[in-house]
Amino acid sequence: MSTPWRATVLGSQVAELLRRPGRFAATGLSLLIAAFVVFGTVMAQQIITATVVEKFHGTPEAVSVVVTPGDDGEDIGEDRLREIRRTPSVTEAVGRIDGGSPLDGSAVERYLELSADPGSGALAQVRLLEGTYPAGPGRLAMNTRAAREYGLAPGSSLTLLRPETDGDGTRRVTVEVSGIVRGTDTNDARPTGYAPGPQLAELLGVSGYSRIDIRTDTASAGSFGSAGSAVSGSASADPAERIRQAVPGALVRSGNEVRDQEAREAVTEAKDVLELVTVFLTVAVGAAALVATSTFRIVFARRVRQLALLRAIGASPRRLAAALVAEGAVVGLLAGATGVLAAWGCGQLVPPLARRLGHELFAPSGLPLTEAVLTVAGTGLLAVLAVLAPSLSASRVSPLEALRGAAAGEGTASGVGRTLLGLLCAAGAAFLARQQYVGLPRPGDTEYDRFAALTLVVLSGGLAFLALIALGPRLVRPVLSAVAVPLRRTGAAGRLAVAGVGGAPGRAASVSVVVALGVCLVGSTLTCLASLSAYERYRQAVAAPADFSLYARDTTSLDRSLAADLASHPELTDVTAFRTAEVVESTRGATVSDLDLDTVRSGVSLTARTGSLGVLEPAHVVVDADHAHRLGVRAGDRVTLEFEGRPVHLTVAATLPGAGPYGGNFFVTAADLTRMGADAAPTMVTANASQDGAQGRIRAQRAITDTLTGPERGDGRVMAEEPAGPAEGSDDLRTMATTVIMVLGLTVLVAVAGVATTASLTVVERRREFGLLRALGLSGAAVHRMVTVECALYGVLGGILGLALGMPYSWLVVRVAEASAPFSVPAGELAAVFTALVLVTAAAGMVPALRASRTPPTVAVARSE
Repeated sequence: MSTPWRATVLGSQVAELLRRPGRFAATGLSLLIAAFVVFGTVMAQQIITATVVEKFHGTPEAVSVVVTPGDDGEDIGEDRLREIRRTPSVTEAVGRIDGGSPLDGSAVERYLELSADPGSGALAQVRLLEGTYPAGPGRLAMNTRAAREYGLAPGSSLTLLRPETDGDGTRRVTVEVSGIVRGTDTNDARPTGYAPGPQLAELLGVSGYSRIDIRTDTASAGSFGSAGSAVSGSASADPAERIRQAVPGALVRSGNEVRDQEAREAVTEAKDVLELVTVFLTVAVGAAALVATSTFRIVFARRVRQLALLRAIGASPRRLAAALVAEGAVVGLLAGATGVLAAWGCGQLVPPLARRLGHELFAPSGLPLTEAVLTVAGTGLLAVLAVLAPSLSASRVSPLEALRGAAAGEGTASGVGRTLLGLLCAAGAAFLARQQYVGLPRPGDTEYDRFAALTLVVLSGGLAFLALIALGPRLVRPVLSAVAVPLRRTGAAGRLAVAGVGGAPGRAASVSVVVALGVCLVGSTLTCLASLSAYERYRQAVAAPADFSLYARDTTSLDRSLAADLASHPELTDVTAFRTAEVVESTRGATVSDLDLDTVRSGVSLTARTGSLGVLEPAHVVVDADHAHRLGVRAGDRVTLEFEGRPVHLTVAATLPGAGPYGGNFFVTAADLTRMGADAAPTMVTANASQDGAQGRIRAQRAITDTLTGPERGDGRVMAEEPAGPAEGSDDLRTMATTVIMVLGLTVLVAVAGVATTASLTVVERRREFGLLRALGLSGAAVHRMVTVECALYGVLGGILGLALGMPYSWLVVRVAEASAPFSVPAGELAAVFTALVLVTAAAGMVPALRASRTPPTVAVARSE
């Protein structure tokens, strides 16, 4: 006989859900955030793709056909370009050349990219800003980057060093700057000079073009397929065949195909960051699953009496578990749909908001339906997985529970099986971590498979986190007893808060572990960023230790008065003279220098891997990474060098993270190098421009040139280095790390939502406890403080566990990613993250604490719900 739907098990669960929508909000919040995060990433990918495609400027839109050399790699000559221009339906054709040349003048080595461009018309890639575009030989137009860095303007002149055609020597070619142009973002990335194809070919001494861009009329433009081949049997295909005949063996492709390929490559570069973000996205989803599981467990524990009544009237555990799983699926689907719509709406708002802030972004057209459906279905599946374990536990409730009060709290923390599982995961994590530690690469090792090593480190970290989940209830009380000492001295509210968290270690662990996951990943990312950034700054300092470096060209040393003469020029600063000498270390040659490492480029300090780069004492030495690793030494050890057959015993003061400046392997004091027998004349002099900017460097360059007057000064050769500002790699590293931290911040957001949910449900569950405390004389304000401190303790526990787990893995990741990088802990940033997390988790409990503080004392004697 059929029964009304409200009388069925599933019907009763639906009715309970509709009667208490607050429970739906509690269980669905973390799932909604997970869906929002996932679909938000989809929208971010769509926005970035649309923006890159819209703003990308590669091959001009007017280009119908692109011709490039074939397999033989031979450039396309001027005669074949003329044949292409004579082909019917070809409206315009220009030759492209990409080359470059060093710049001559005052012995400063600089480089200028050179590119052929018509300068005007539909096929031009540059736009004239000032002056005129080159119309004759010996003239170039400079892009804004070259004008800024080299101090050029219309009317200026510069000398190029062009190799001779026979490959022996170079020829100086003086050209005039006719104008300043602006190219695409890609073209303006480096100093570049432009001229029409024939003039640039003559300037570079080449006889052909690396590419021909062709504009045809509208009819013939459509005759090329996606592969660039002509449509057979069509009269309009004749121009393509003629082009192939004009340049036999060349690759002929349509302009659309080339533009699509360029756009795909640009989008691929942008998607690399998003793919990394997607990897970290799984962390936020996993955190949401943990919070949802904990929330469902608390909700079902609160409904134990209702579930026991269903068992008493004949509901089997199987049907009851199925009903609870169905309830979780409904919650997940609704939360997923809400999260998808919210993310889509935010995605539509981002471009106009960005335009108001001065950034041009473009929104995709329409809703990505496939991704939306998959996100909603995935959220429903996530909910089912989250509710599975709590539903199985809840369905086994005894019918006798219907005669008792509602579940008052939590039972024992965990069983032996869970502890053994945690220990097994911890052992596996330790084993994998030790394997990676033993096999760490030596500095400069290019054969080491870092991707495979990082994969195993991530696997080890995953096992460690699983161990933390399993052992969490057993870790809560020991950690709590250590951090709660000051709280017990703050009065009854503090002592009761500690007792409340410690009295339910399973619940505290389920919330704190999610917080720990966020702290672990954010803290590890900050630490790895600090370490790799320190190494990047070190590499910048070593690559460009000074603005100008003066070497001896034909002699072994420079004039002793050269440094003093350079220092007398106000255009120069930080003039430093030092010596180098050849020594023997363990039968191998090496270089020793008395360069004071504190004088390396101002504002970019070198860092030590071991020891300190402070004041170097006599009989001490600083060793570069390669020799330190090969000798197996670190700060405090002894090394022996041999200079001209005499042994020199030194104590290691510090070891460097990588190579030493100017190729030095060992760095000693000037007195020690003199004592070893080195010549007193300097072998190198370095200097910086006293003023920032291109003009300051140009004036400094002239001062150096005026000082170098002949062989008696060493016939010096000057190397001009770029200022050691933020390098492109450093910017990319920080941008990627910032993006990752923002995504990982969503994990913390999920954790905070879990704290708020747990606190809300706990307040409902502990109403009689709060009422009893009020009846015993505890004020509402004290109850409020107690609940707020409990929530703050979730943040404290999570922060401690997360940092304890994250720091060792941070060290291992840094060593795997870059063996030479010094391990740098950003204590201030980590302290700020820890403090902010405690404050945020405390704030998450403010509303539940307010509800708890309003509990009347009469609840203590009322019948339980």
